[in-house]
Amino acid sequence: MSKQHRAAVLGSPIAHSLSPVLHRAAYAELGLDDWSYDRFEIDEAGLPGFVGGLDGSWAGLSLTMPLKRAIIPLLDGISDTAASVGAVNTVVLREDGRRIGDNTDIPGMIAALRERGVEKVESAAILGAGATASSALAALARICAGPVTAYVRSEARAEEMRGWGERLGVDVRTAAWDDAAEAFAAPLVVATTPAGTTNELAGAVPDTVGTLFDVLYDPWPTALAAAWSDRDGKVVGGLDLLVHQAVLQVEQMTGVARAPLAAMRAAGERALAAR
Repeated sequence: MSKQHRAAVLGSPIAHSLSPVLHRAAYAELGLDDWSYDRFEIDEAGLPGFVGGLDGSWAGLSLTMPLKRAIIPLLDGISDTAASVGAVNTVVLREDGRRIGDNTDIPGMIAALRERGVEKVESAAILGAGATASSALAALARICAGPVTAYVRSEARAEEMRGWGERLGVDVRTAAWDDAAEAFAAPLVVATTPAGTTNELAGAVPDTVGTLFDVLYDPWPTALAAAWSDRDGKVVGGLDLLVHQAVLQVEQMTGVARAPLAAMRAAGERALAAR
């Protein structure tokens, strides 16, 4: 009998996560019948006990909020990409027992943009200042030649984003959330805020726009993404990000050279349509 391989996504709340749909679709397409992928409702307090109880059948973990920073002290090492933003969304459990963390959100963002023909921009804007915003900044460090303006709600958030900019080598400028509609003049706008936050801005989308990367996927389209599409602007959505970062996770956890992007995206689209 072949060895069973286990993987899962951890977080709180977790019931909404599409990760099991995407990873299981990959396993089915690749013929990995001895692989399983589940979801577990785990908060920061429960994380050490869960990780400490993993046996040799475990191959990998996906981490979502609020665990992307909390996992780091429990690991044997993390990649430079994860270290650059102090956040891990992927753990590979190696056969020698070592647990290595990575961040596939950052290359996932770059791949999602590249798929839509966005490889380099002269400047960009970010709406929001949370953990996703720091990942977006790390992605922009690789593709944006000029300044990035972050639209935030407080001076504390502004200071945080400027600090990330210094660490990542990005020229970060900050502006008040009340002026967020000014972001739409940028060739690339990355919306990283929770559901509903940007709805008020949908009416301010100008006639000519560049690319919008809205990291949400449910509900979809957001009011902002719908308004952007109405202006014939390019829109990259949260499902694009989710699929591209999951492709990288599948490759790292299973060792396959190329995960089945199309099959994973189709499974995600079917699951969202059924909600």
